[in-house]
Amino acid sequence: MQINREYIENLLDEAKTAGDAFISRTLDKAEKSEPLSHREIAALLVTGNPEHLKQIFAIAGAIKRRIYGSRIVMFAPLYVSNYCVNRCAYCSFNCGHDFGRRKLTMDELREEVTILEKMGHKRLALEAGEHDSECPIDYILECIENIYEMKFENGAIRRINVNIAATTTENYRKLKDAGIGTYILFQETYHEPTYERVHLAGPKKDFAWHLDAFDRAQEAGIDDVGGGVLFGLADPYFEVLGLMLHNEHLEKKYGAGFHTISVPRLCPASGMNIADFPNLVDDITFAKIVAIIRIAVPFTGMILSTREDHGMRKKLLQLGISQISAGSRTTVGGYSQSAQNETHPQFLVNDDRSALSIITELMDDGYIPSFCTACYRNGRTGDRFMSLAKSGQIGNVCLPNALMTLSEYSMDYGDAAFQEKAAAIIGRETAHIADEHIRQKTIENVEKIRTNKGRDFFV
Repeated sequence: MQINREYIENLLDEAKTAGDAFISRTLDKAEKSEPLSHREIAALLVTGNPEHLKQIFAIAGAIKRRIYGSRIVMFAPLYVSNYCVNRCAYCSFNCGHDFGRRKLTMDELREEVTILEKMGHKRLALEAGEHDSECPIDYILECIENIYEMKFENGAIRRINVNIAATTTENYRKLKDAGIGTYILFQETYHEPTYERVHLAGPKKDFAWHLDAFDRAQEAGIDDVGGGVLFGLADPYFEVLGLMLHNEHLEKKYGAGFHTISVPRLCPASGMNIADFPNLVDDITFAKIVAIIRIAVPFTGMILSTREDHGMRKKLLQLGISQISAGSRTTVGGYSQSAQNETHPQFLVNDDRSALSIITELMDDGYIPSFCTACYRNGRTGDRFMSLAKSGQIGNVCLPNALMTLSEYSMDYGDAAFQEKAAAIIGRETAHIADEHIRQKTIENVEKIRTNKGRDFFV
Protein backbone atom coordinates (compact mmCIF):
# COMPACT_ATOMS: atom_id res chain seq x y z
CA MET A 1 0.00 0.00 0.00
CA GLN A 2 1.30 3.45 -0.90
CA ILE A 3 -0.10 6.95 -0.45
CA ASN A 4 0.76 9.19 -3.39
CA ARG A 5 1.13 12.54 -1.64
CA GLU A 6 1.63 14.51 -4.84
CA TYR A 7 -1.51 12.98 -6.36
CA ILE A 8 -3.66 14.04 -3.37
CA GLU A 9 -2.17 17.52 -3.23
CA ASN A 10 -2.81 17.99 -6.96
CA LEU A 11 -6.40 16.84 -6.52
CA LEU A 12 -6.96 19.44 -3.82
CA ASP A 13 -5.31 22.19 -5.87
CA GLU A 14 -7.36 21.36 -8.97
CA ALA A 15 -10.53 21.17 -6.89
CA LYS A 16 -10.21 24.85 -6.05
CA THR A 17 -11.09 25.66 -9.68
CA ALA A 18 -14.10 23.34 -9.85
CA GLY A 19 -17.08 25.40 -10.94
CA ASP A 20 -20.60 25.37 -9.56
CA ALA A 21 -21.78 23.20 -12.45
CA PHE A 22 -19.24 20.48 -11.61
CA ILE A 23 -20.14 20.53 -7.94
CA SER A 24 -23.87 20.46 -8.74
CA ARG A 25 -23.37 17.35 -10.89
CA THR A 26 -21.34 15.80 -8.09
CA LEU A 27 -24.09 16.50 -5.57
CA ASP A 28 -26.65 14.98 -7.94
CA LYS A 29 -24.55 11.81 -8.09
CA ALA A 30 -24.17 11.81 -4.31
CA GLU A 31 -27.89 12.12 -3.83
CA LYS A 32 -28.35 8.93 -5.88
CA SER A 33 -25.56 7.21 -3.90
CA GLU A 34 -23.52 6.84 -7.07
CA PRO A 35 -19.77 6.32 -6.51
CA LEU A 36 -17.79 9.55 -6.54
CA SER A 37 -14.37 9.99 -8.13
CA HIS A 38 -11.41 11.31 -6.18
CA ARG A 39 -11.77 14.61 -8.02
CA GLU A 40 -15.44 14.87 -7.06
CA ILE A 41 -14.73 14.13 -3.39
CA ALA A 42 -11.96 16.74 -3.45
CA ALA A 43 -14.34 19.32 -4.93
CA LEU A 44 -16.85 18.76 -2.13
CA LEU A 45 -14.09 19.07 0.46
CA VAL A 46 -12.70 22.31 -0.93
CA THR A 47 -15.90 24.21 -1.68
CA GLY A 48 -16.67 27.03 0.70
CA ASN A 49 -20.06 27.87 -0.79
CA PRO A 50 -22.67 27.87 2.02
CA GLU A 51 -25.33 26.54 -0.33
CA HIS A 52 -23.09 23.60 -1.27
CA LEU A 53 -22.49 22.90 2.40
CA LYS A 54 -26.21 22.94 3.10
CA GLN A 55 -26.74 20.37 0.33
CA ILE A 56 -23.84 18.21 1.55
CA PHE A 57 -25.40 18.06 5.02
CA ALA A 58 -28.85 17.26 3.63
CA ILE A 59 -27.56 14.47 1.36
CA ALA A 60 -25.41 12.93 4.09
CA GLY A 61 -28.38 12.91 6.46
CA ALA A 62 -30.60 11.29 3.85
CA ILE A 63 -28.01 8.58 3.14
CA LYS A 64 -27.61 7.92 6.86
CA ARG A 65 -31.37 7.50 7.34
CA ARG A 66 -31.81 5.36 4.22
CA ILE A 67 -29.05 2.87 5.01
CA TYR A 68 -28.90 2.89 8.82
CA GLY A 69 -32.41 3.99 9.69
CA SER A 70 -32.48 5.18 13.30
CA ARG A 71 -30.02 2.63 14.65
CA ILE A 72 -27.01 3.73 16.70
CA VAL A 73 -24.59 1.01 17.79
CA MET A 74 -23.29 1.37 21.36
CA PHE A 75 -19.86 0.44 22.69
CA ALA A 76 -17.33 1.35 25.37
CA PRO A 77 -13.53 1.49 25.35
CA LEU A 78 -11.57 -0.61 27.85
CA TYR A 79 -7.99 0.53 28.47
CA VAL A 80 -5.88 -2.35 29.79
CA SER A 81 -2.36 -0.87 29.67
CA ASN A 82 -0.73 2.53 29.27
CA TYR A 83 2.83 1.23 28.90
CA CYS A 84 4.21 2.48 25.59
CA VAL A 85 7.56 2.64 23.80
CA ASN A 86 6.47 5.25 21.27
CA ARG A 87 7.12 8.97 21.53
CA CYS A 88 4.08 10.44 19.79
CA ALA A 89 3.76 14.22 20.13
CA TYR A 90 -0.04 14.19 20.43
CA CYS A 91 -0.52 11.34 22.93
CA SER A 92 -0.45 11.45 26.72
CA PHE A 93 0.86 7.84 26.80
CA ASN A 94 4.07 9.12 25.11
CA CYS A 95 6.99 7.16 26.58
CA GLY A 96 8.74 10.44 27.39
CA HIS A 97 6.04 11.43 29.86
CA ASP A 98 6.75 10.67 33.50
CA PHE A 99 3.75 9.18 35.26
CA GLY A 100 2.82 5.98 37.03
CA ARG A 101 2.38 3.38 34.29
CA ARG A 102 0.21 0.39 34.89
CA LYS A 103 -1.58 -2.49 33.27
CA LEU A 104 -4.57 -4.30 34.64
CA THR A 105 -4.17 -7.53 36.52
CA MET A 106 -6.74 -10.14 35.54
CA ASP A 107 -8.64 -9.42 38.76
CA GLU A 108 -8.68 -5.71 37.92
CA LEU A 109 -9.73 -6.51 34.36
CA ARG A 110 -12.68 -8.52 35.62
CA GLU A 111 -13.67 -5.64 37.92
CA GLU A 112 -13.65 -3.21 35.00
CA VAL A 113 -15.66 -5.56 32.79
CA THR A 114 -18.19 -6.17 35.57
CA ILE A 115 -18.80 -2.42 35.80
CA LEU A 116 -19.14 -2.13 32.02
CA GLU A 117 -21.62 -4.99 31.93
CA LYS A 118 -23.67 -3.29 34.63
CA MET A 119 -23.89 -0.29 32.29
CA GLY A 120 -25.44 -2.65 29.74
CA HIS A 121 -22.52 -2.83 27.34
CA LYS A 122 -22.11 -5.95 25.22
CA ARG A 123 -19.43 -4.65 22.84
CA LEU A 124 -16.05 -3.41 24.02
CA ALA A 125 -13.08 -1.82 22.29
CA LEU A 126 -9.92 -3.10 23.98
CA GLU A 127 -7.18 -0.43 23.99
CA ALA A 128 -3.50 -0.59 24.93
CA GLY A 129 -0.23 1.21 24.32
CA GLU A 130 2.60 -0.50 22.44
CA HIS A 131 5.11 -2.26 24.69
CA ASP A 132 6.26 -5.77 23.75
CA SER A 133 7.63 -6.63 27.18
CA GLU A 134 5.07 -5.00 29.50
CA CYS A 135 2.09 -5.56 27.21
CA PRO A 136 2.94 -8.45 24.84
CA ILE A 137 0.41 -10.10 22.56
CA ASP A 138 0.03 -12.93 25.09
CA TYR A 139 -1.21 -10.43 27.66
CA ILE A 140 -3.77 -9.06 25.18
CA LEU A 141 -4.90 -12.62 24.40
CA GLU A 142 -5.21 -13.37 28.11
CA CYS A 143 -7.40 -10.30 28.54
CA ILE A 144 -9.63 -11.35 25.65
CA GLU A 145 -9.95 -14.90 26.98
CA ASN A 146 -10.86 -13.68 30.47
CA ILE A 147 -13.46 -11.24 29.19
CA TYR A 148 -15.17 -13.85 27.02
CA GLU A 149 -15.21 -16.32 29.90
CA MET A 150 -17.08 -13.94 32.21
CA LYS A 151 -20.79 -14.67 32.66
CA PHE A 152 -23.26 -12.38 34.36
CA GLU A 153 -26.87 -12.52 35.43
CA ASN A 154 -27.75 -10.54 32.31
CA GLY A 155 -25.46 -12.36 29.90
CA ALA A 156 -21.91 -11.59 28.84
CA ILE A 157 -19.68 -9.35 26.76
CA ARG A 158 -20.45 -10.66 23.30
CA ARG A 159 -17.79 -9.06 21.16
CA ILE A 160 -14.40 -7.46 21.72
CA ASN A 161 -13.01 -5.17 19.08
CA VAL A 162 -9.29 -4.55 19.43
CA ASN A 163 -7.35 -1.31 18.96
CA ILE A 164 -3.67 -2.10 19.51
CA ALA A 165 -0.48 -1.20 17.67
CA ALA A 166 0.42 -2.50 14.23
CA THR A 167 1.86 -5.98 14.63
CA THR A 168 2.90 -9.08 12.72
CA THR A 169 0.82 -11.43 10.61
CA GLU A 170 1.45 -14.13 13.19
CA ASN A 171 0.05 -11.96 15.97
CA TYR A 172 -2.96 -11.01 13.88
CA ARG A 173 -3.60 -14.70 13.37
CA LYS A 174 -3.59 -15.13 17.16
CA LEU A 175 -6.12 -12.32 17.50
CA LYS A 176 -8.29 -13.93 14.85
CA ASP A 177 -8.17 -17.26 16.69
CA ALA A 178 -9.12 -15.45 19.91
CA GLY A 179 -12.41 -14.39 18.32
CA ILE A 180 -12.03 -10.64 18.08
CA GLY A 181 -14.55 -8.57 16.17
CA THR A 182 -13.04 -5.66 14.26
CA TYR A 183 -9.34 -4.85 14.34
CA ILE A 184 -9.08 -1.07 14.62
CA LEU A 185 -6.00 0.98 13.86
CA PHE A 186 -5.72 4.71 13.20
CA GLN A 187 -3.16 5.77 10.64
CA GLU A 188 -3.18 9.04 12.60
CA THR A 189 -2.14 10.94 9.46
CA TYR A 190 -1.67 9.91 5.83
CA HIS A 191 0.60 12.91 5.24
CA GLU A 192 4.02 11.28 5.55
CA PRO A 193 6.07 14.41 6.43
CA THR A 194 3.59 15.19 9.21
CA TYR A 195 3.64 11.55 10.31
CA GLU A 196 7.43 11.68 10.65
CA ARG A 197 7.25 14.98 12.53
CA VAL A 198 4.74 13.87 15.20
CA HIS A 199 6.11 10.33 15.67
CA LEU A 200 9.43 11.15 17.24
CA ALA A 201 10.66 7.67 18.20
CA GLY A 202 9.57 4.07 18.59
CA PRO A 203 8.32 1.40 16.19
CA LYS A 204 5.28 3.49 15.32
CA LYS A 205 7.59 5.94 13.56
CA ASP A 206 7.74 3.51 10.61
CA PHE A 207 5.07 4.94 8.30
CA ALA A 208 5.06 2.01 5.87
CA TRP A 209 4.87 -0.65 8.59
CA HIS A 210 1.89 1.13 10.12
CA LEU A 211 0.20 1.69 6.75
CA ASP A 212 0.47 -1.98 5.74
CA ALA A 213 -0.96 -3.29 9.02
CA PHE A 214 -4.39 -3.99 7.55
CA ASP A 215 -2.83 -6.03 4.75
CA ARG A 216 -1.12 -8.22 7.33
CA ALA A 217 -4.37 -8.48 9.31
CA GLN A 218 -6.28 -9.51 6.17
CA GLU A 219 -3.62 -12.09 5.32
CA ALA A 220 -4.10 -13.50 8.83
CA GLY A 221 -7.83 -13.89 8.27
CA ILE A 222 -9.13 -10.74 9.98
CA ASP A 223 -11.51 -9.44 7.34
CA ASP A 224 -13.20 -6.77 9.49
CA VAL A 225 -10.85 -3.81 9.88
CA GLY A 226 -11.54 -0.27 11.01
CA GLY A 227 -9.47 2.73 9.98
CA GLY A 228 -9.24 6.33 11.02
CA VAL A 229 -7.09 9.41 11.33
CA LEU A 230 -6.56 11.93 14.10
CA PHE A 231 -8.01 15.06 12.55
CA GLY A 232 -5.89 18.05 13.46
CA LEU A 233 -2.44 16.67 12.67
CA ALA A 234 -2.35 17.53 8.96
CA ASP A 235 -4.62 19.13 6.36
CA PRO A 236 -7.99 17.45 7.11
CA TYR A 237 -8.96 17.35 3.42
CA PHE A 238 -5.75 15.52 2.61
CA GLU A 239 -6.65 13.02 5.35
CA VAL A 240 -10.10 12.31 3.92
CA LEU A 241 -8.63 11.51 0.51
CA GLY A 242 -5.98 9.36 2.18
CA LEU A 243 -8.75 7.38 3.87
CA MET A 244 -10.53 6.96 0.55
CA LEU A 245 -7.37 5.68 -1.19
CA HIS A 246 -6.69 3.24 1.64
CA ASN A 247 -10.28 2.03 1.55
CA GLU A 248 -10.10 1.47 -2.22
CA HIS A 249 -6.87 -0.48 -1.85
CA LEU A 250 -8.53 -2.87 0.62
CA GLU A 251 -11.64 -3.21 -1.54
CA LYS A 252 -9.64 -4.09 -4.63
CA LYS A 253 -7.28 -6.51 -2.89
CA TYR A 254 -9.58 -8.17 -0.36
CA GLY A 255 -13.13 -7.54 -1.55
CA ALA A 256 -14.09 -5.18 1.28
CA GLY A 257 -12.82 -1.86 2.54
CA PHE A 258 -13.08 -0.50 6.05
CA HIS A 259 -15.88 -1.94 8.15
CA THR A 260 -15.72 1.26 10.17
CA ILE A 261 -14.02 4.64 9.98
CA SER A 262 -13.33 6.49 13.21
CA VAL A 263 -13.14 10.28 13.22
CA PRO A 264 -11.29 11.34 16.40
CA ARG A 265 -10.37 15.03 16.55
CA LEU A 266 -7.22 16.22 18.27
CA CYS A 267 -8.04 17.47 21.76
CA PRO A 268 -6.03 18.42 24.85
CA ALA A 269 -4.16 15.66 26.69
CA SER A 270 -1.57 15.47 29.44
CA GLY A 271 1.95 16.35 28.33
CA MET A 272 1.04 18.02 25.03
CA ASN A 273 0.29 21.62 24.08
CA ILE A 274 -2.66 21.86 21.71
CA ALA A 275 -1.26 25.17 20.41
CA ASP A 276 1.65 23.27 18.86
CA PHE A 277 -0.67 21.83 16.20
CA PRO A 278 -1.53 24.29 13.40
CA ASN A 279 -4.11 22.12 11.61
CA LEU A 280 -6.81 22.00 14.27
CA VAL A 281 -10.26 21.44 12.79
CA ASP A 282 -13.11 23.81 13.66
CA ASP A 283 -16.63 22.54 14.23
CA ILE A 284 -18.07 23.47 10.83
CA THR A 285 -15.17 21.88 8.95
CA PHE A 286 -15.41 18.79 11.13
CA ALA A 287 -19.13 18.41 10.44
CA LYS A 288 -18.42 18.85 6.72
CA ILE A 289 -15.76 16.12 6.85
CA VAL A 290 -18.11 13.68 8.59
CA ALA A 291 -20.84 14.38 6.04
CA ILE A 292 -18.51 13.92 3.05
CA ILE A 293 -17.12 10.64 4.39
CA ARG A 294 -20.71 9.43 4.80
CA ILE A 295 -21.45 10.40 1.20
CA ALA A 296 -18.24 8.85 -0.15
CA VAL A 297 -18.54 5.49 1.68
CA PRO A 298 -22.25 5.13 2.46
CA PHE A 299 -22.04 1.53 3.70
CA THR A 300 -19.10 2.01 6.07
CA GLY A 301 -19.88 2.44 9.76
CA MET A 302 -18.69 5.70 11.30
CA ILE A 303 -17.52 5.87 14.91
CA LEU A 304 -17.47 8.91 17.19
CA SER A 305 -15.88 8.88 20.63
CA THR A 306 -16.39 11.00 23.72
CA ARG A 307 -13.61 13.32 22.56
CA GLU A 308 -16.55 15.33 21.22
CA ASP A 309 -18.95 17.14 23.51
CA HIS A 310 -22.65 16.51 23.90
CA GLY A 311 -23.76 19.09 21.33
CA MET A 312 -21.30 18.01 18.65
CA ARG A 313 -22.16 14.34 19.07
CA LYS A 314 -25.84 15.18 18.75
CA LYS A 315 -25.22 17.07 15.51
CA LEU A 316 -22.92 14.49 13.93
CA LEU A 317 -25.40 11.67 14.56
CA GLN A 318 -27.59 13.40 12.00
CA LEU A 319 -24.81 13.60 9.42
CA GLY A 320 -23.43 10.09 9.31
CA ILE A 321 -22.22 8.72 12.65
CA SER A 322 -23.56 5.21 13.27
CA GLN A 323 -21.61 4.13 16.38
CA ILE A 324 -20.88 6.01 19.59
CA SER A 325 -19.29 5.25 22.92
CA ALA A 326 -21.16 5.86 26.15
CA GLY A 327 -20.02 6.21 29.74
CA SER A 328 -16.40 6.13 28.54
CA ARG A 329 -13.26 6.27 30.63
CA THR A 330 -9.89 6.68 28.92
CA THR A 331 -7.58 5.65 31.76
CA VAL A 332 -6.39 2.21 32.79
CA GLY A 333 -8.75 1.20 35.59
CA GLY A 334 -10.94 4.22 34.90
CA TYR A 335 -14.29 2.50 35.45
CA SER A 336 -13.48 1.35 38.97
CA GLN A 337 -12.46 4.84 40.06
CA SER A 338 -14.56 7.99 39.93
CA ALA A 339 -14.19 10.32 36.97
CA GLN A 340 -12.81 12.98 39.32
CA ASN A 341 -10.02 10.66 40.39
CA GLU A 342 -8.95 9.51 36.95
CA THR A 343 -5.22 9.86 36.47
CA HIS A 344 -3.49 10.46 33.13
CA PRO A 345 -6.26 9.71 30.60
CA GLN A 346 -5.21 9.18 27.00
CA PHE A 347 -7.43 12.13 26.13
CA LEU A 348 -9.96 14.28 27.96
CA VAL A 349 -13.55 13.05 27.82
CA ASN A 350 -15.83 15.88 26.69
CA ASP A 351 -19.11 14.01 27.08
CA ASP A 352 -19.04 12.61 30.59
CA ARG A 353 -22.71 11.70 30.88
CA SER A 354 -23.55 8.23 32.09
CA ALA A 355 -24.25 5.49 29.58
CA LEU A 356 -27.90 5.41 30.68
CA SER A 357 -28.27 9.17 30.16
CA ILE A 358 -26.82 8.96 26.66
CA ILE A 359 -28.97 5.98 25.73
CA THR A 360 -32.10 7.64 27.10
CA GLU A 361 -31.47 10.81 25.12
CA LEU A 362 -30.91 8.78 21.96
CA MET A 363 -34.39 7.31 22.37
CA ASP A 364 -35.88 10.73 23.11
CA ASP A 365 -34.33 11.94 19.85
CA GLY A 366 -35.91 9.10 17.86
CA TYR A 367 -32.90 6.77 17.65
CA ILE A 368 -32.70 3.06 18.41
CA PRO A 369 -29.72 2.27 20.64
CA SER A 370 -28.39 -1.07 19.42
CA PHE A 371 -26.23 -3.54 21.33
CA CYS A 372 -26.16 -6.00 18.45
CA THR A 373 -23.12 -8.21 17.78
CA ALA A 374 -24.90 -10.69 15.52
CA CYS A 375 -22.94 -10.12 12.32
CA TYR A 376 -19.68 -11.13 14.00
CA ARG A 377 -21.23 -14.28 15.41
CA ASN A 378 -23.00 -15.19 12.18
CA GLY A 379 -19.89 -14.72 10.05
CA ARG A 380 -21.29 -11.65 8.29
CA THR A 381 -17.95 -9.88 8.10
CA GLY A 382 -15.73 -8.47 5.38
CA ASP A 383 -17.12 -8.86 1.88
CA ARG A 384 -20.11 -10.85 3.17
CA PHE A 385 -21.25 -7.92 5.29
CA MET A 386 -20.70 -5.41 2.48
CA SER A 387 -22.62 -7.58 0.04
CA LEU A 388 -25.57 -7.68 2.41
CA ALA A 389 -25.39 -3.94 3.03
CA LYS A 390 -25.16 -2.99 -0.63
CA SER A 391 -28.04 -5.28 -1.57
CA GLY A 392 -30.34 -3.35 0.75
CA GLN A 393 -31.10 -6.45 2.82
CA ILE A 394 -29.19 -5.24 5.86
CA GLY A 395 -32.37 -3.70 7.27
CA ASN A 396 -33.94 -7.14 7.63
CA VAL A 397 -31.01 -8.07 9.86
CA CYS A 398 -29.89 -4.96 11.72
CA LEU A 399 -33.27 -3.50 12.62
CA PRO A 400 -34.70 -6.64 14.28
CA ASN A 401 -31.42 -7.25 16.09
CA ALA A 402 -31.35 -3.66 17.31
CA LEU A 403 -34.89 -3.93 18.61
CA MET A 404 -34.27 -7.24 20.38
CA THR A 405 -31.11 -5.93 22.06
CA LEU A 406 -32.91 -2.74 23.10
CA SER A 407 -35.64 -4.89 24.63
CA GLU A 408 -32.95 -6.79 26.55
CA TYR A 409 -31.33 -3.59 27.74
CA SER A 410 -34.61 -2.09 28.90
CA MET A 411 -35.61 -5.17 30.89
CA ASP A 412 -32.19 -5.78 32.42
CA TYR A 413 -30.98 -2.23 33.11
CA GLY A 414 -33.93 0.16 32.84
CA ASP A 415 -36.60 1.27 35.28
CA ALA A 416 -40.33 1.19 34.56
CA ALA A 417 -40.32 4.53 32.74
CA PHE A 418 -37.37 3.47 30.57
CA GLN A 419 -39.08 0.16 29.76
CA GLU A 420 -42.24 1.97 28.72
CA LYS A 421 -40.25 4.29 26.45
CA ALA A 422 -38.35 1.40 24.89
CA ALA A 423 -41.54 -0.61 24.35
CA ALA A 424 -43.07 2.29 22.43
CA ILE A 425 -40.03 2.54 20.15
CA ILE A 426 -39.93 -1.22 19.60
CA GLY A 427 -43.64 -1.29 18.77
CA ARG A 428 -43.28 1.57 16.31
CA GLU A 429 -40.13 0.32 14.59
CA THR A 430 -41.16 -3.35 14.32
CA ALA A 431 -43.65 -2.31 11.66
CA HIS A 432 -40.72 -1.19 9.48
CA ILE A 433 -39.24 -4.69 9.20
CA ALA A 434 -40.00 -5.57 5.60
CA ASP A 435 -39.72 -9.35 5.83
CA GLU A 436 -42.95 -10.73 7.33
CA HIS A 437 -41.34 -13.86 8.79
CA ILE A 438 -38.54 -11.89 10.46
CA ARG A 439 -41.02 -9.31 11.73
CA GLN A 440 -43.15 -11.97 13.42
CA LYS A 441 -40.08 -13.68 14.85
CA THR A 442 -38.92 -10.35 16.26
CA ILE A 443 -42.29 -9.79 17.94
CA GLU A 444 -42.14 -13.29 19.45
CA ASN A 445 -38.59 -12.84 20.72
CA VAL A 446 -39.30 -9.43 22.23
CA GLU A 447 -42.19 -11.01 24.14
CA LYS A 448 -39.90 -13.81 25.35
CA ILE A 449 -37.42 -11.22 26.58
CA ARG A 450 -40.16 -9.23 28.30
CA THR A 451 -41.46 -12.33 30.11
CA ASN A 452 -37.97 -13.61 31.00
CA LYS A 453 -38.21 -16.65 28.73
CA GLY A 454 -34.95 -16.06 26.96
CA ARG A 455 -32.16 -13.67 25.98
CA ASP A 456 -29.63 -13.11 23.20
CA PHE A 457 -31.91 -13.62 20.22
CA PHE A 458 -30.59 -12.51 16.85
CA VAL A 459 -30.94 -13.11 13.12
